[in-house]
Amino acid sequence: MSPVLPPEPASASFRDPSGFMFREGGVWLRQVNERYRADYELLFSSGLYAELVAAKRLIAHEELPPREGAWKVLRPEQIGTVSYPYEWSFSQLKDAALVTLEIQAAALAKGMSLKDATAYNIQFVGGRPVLIDTLSFERLEEGRPWVAYRQFCQHFLAPLALMAKTDIRLSQLSRVHIDGVPLDLAVALLPWTTRLNFGLGLHLHAHAASQKKHGGGSDTPAALPAKSAAFSKTAFLATIDSLQSAVKGLDWQPAGTEWADYYERNNNYGDSGLQEKERAVGAMLDALAPKSVWDLGANTGRMSRLAAARGANVVAWDIDPACVEANWRQVVRAGETNVLPLLQDLTNPSGGIGWAGEERMSVAARGPVDVVMALGLIHHLAISNNVPLDRIAAFFASLGRAVILEFVPKEDSQVAKLLATREDIFPTYNRAGFEAAAARYFDVEAAVDIPGTCRTLYRLRTRKPA
Repeated sequence: MSPVLPPEPASASFRDPSGFMFREGGVWLRQVNERYRADYELLFSSGLYAELVAAKRLIAHEELPPREGAWKVLRPEQIGTVSYPYEWSFSQLKDAALVTLEIQAAALAKGMSLKDATAYNIQFVGGRPVLIDTLSFERLEEGRPWVAYRQFCQHFLAPLALMAKTDIRLSQLSRVHIDGVPLDLAVALLPWTTRLNFGLGLHLHAHAASQKKHGGGSDTPAALPAKSAAFSKTAFLATIDSLQSAVKGLDWQPAGTEWADYYERNNNYGDSGLQEKERAVGAMLDALAPKSVWDLGANTGRMSRLAAARGANVVAWDIDPACVEANWRQVVRAGETNVLPLLQDLTNPSGGIGWAGEERMSVAARGPVDVVMALGLIHHLAISNNVPLDRIAAFFASLGRAVILEFVPKEDSQVAKLLATREDIFPTYNRAGFEAAAARYFDVEAAVDIPGTCRTLYRLRTRKPA
């Protein structure tokens, strides 16, 4: 009889000896190893699991029949498109930080603590940040400071401070530093005045100085010994409260970008033209009936919500931090559960990073989805970034089983603006050129001219490779 082979851990789930995620039959499962038994049982007997799941702070799971080599196997609630901190808006990262601290406070009340505070353990599910790693909890050890303190500061507080106080684009440091923004780098980039802010001064500046003094290994809140009776549960809660105050005190307002209010006042549609576009997009969505949609160049999500209103789970990608921020605030304000705004530069999309380039997936690896929408986008890729039409078509085909695309010709005022300050080196950028490029990868199911504009809307079905 052949031995039973253990499942292969997922590329992002091989570091924790307590267990790992794996995929079986298209379903994500979690193996729990024997060494985590005591903490797992405490998670349930303390009531912490039930409390956090009821509050929608922790992903729910069901236990499956035991199997060889595993103490337990869990089937967690399945989530849609995975996202990463460098793709989140300021408020998404802030909300994720506050939820992490809220979970830690709840754990302390039950005699447990988070052993991990990585932003990668948070995903946005149903319009809210949720902890997805059930194995992140451990029994609280009296007198020991929070072992994940440095990780929280590097993954949450440092990037939030940099985004709020220096430049919103510094969120991309999390893409370079997968283990969190180094604190010495963060304080070097922050304004000197942040030293005078109590929370930032303590948890970033003093923390960075402590790391330097102790060779970079300090996980201890500044000015406290590594382990002592002084670090009681009261001191622990005071640290969490101080971190919460520091996070809540940070703010960033989306304003002043070209696209943040595009559909309200900065587009070349009249009211009737915009209504006709929405009607045509809606009809194409009805014909395709997708369950999953990626809206590329989504702006603040007006067109994304056409798909969401039809029951699809929508990821609204955009390059503009102000658009993504405004979109997320709308999600929160309206209590929307199936729209996820994310930051993405399609000319330099998120690639595979981490160990072997696989711990964090590329954009393409997270697809394909049922439908990709690319509305008012193609001219920015082709004209502004010199990407040939056939390469654009190939990329879109790799992301979706169908595509709804708006072709914007040179006669359009938006394209005229792009060409006003540069040489027109795009002889094939026209409707015929686009259709020729698309024909290599798609079957054209419909082409509709949008009344009141010179634009054409296409419904394309991705052709399966031969």
